[in-house]
Amino acid sequence: MARAKTAKSALEGQRLTTQRKLLYDLIRKGHGHPGVDELYRQAKELDPRMSLSTVYRNLRLFKKLGLVEELHLEEEHHHYESRPATEHYHLVCLGCGRVIEFRSPLVDQLKKEVGHGEDFFITGADVSLAGYCAKCQEKRQDGKAGRDALPGSAVRR
Repeated sequence: MARAKTAKSALEGQRLTTQRKLLYDLIRKGHGHPGVDELYRQAKELDPRMSLSTVYRNLRLFKKLGLVEELHLEEEHHHYESRPATEHYHLVCLGCGRVIEFRSPLVDQLKKEVGHGEDFFITGADVSLAGYCAKCQEKRQDGKAGRDALPGSAVRR
């Protein structure tokens, strides 16, 4: 998935306000996949005049212009990331909410096989796998012996 537009060309014809630039920079340069509340909190620390409606309005604009992707990751709220230069996928921890990016040739293989078998030209894939990161697995094993232990795992005593 190649980046079709640069931010500068995509924002052509739009006012480049300081708040808009701040929000885009937070998404582009930030780590992780922030939700609206996290973006608002970060932006408000840097610009006390920032409003929640400004965050929502700019996220809609960034999505429309293809600058960011809205991710729906096993949670009730959305996450945002700058449109990646290459296709990648997400592991979502159900314990702590951590999102880990990964790439896999298996997804490319799946796209080719399904595309060929269904006579369908596949241009992209959204893959998010839910489970527990190493830290949360350990916490679940140590703190919840028996009924709440991870499926298929032995309970340590």
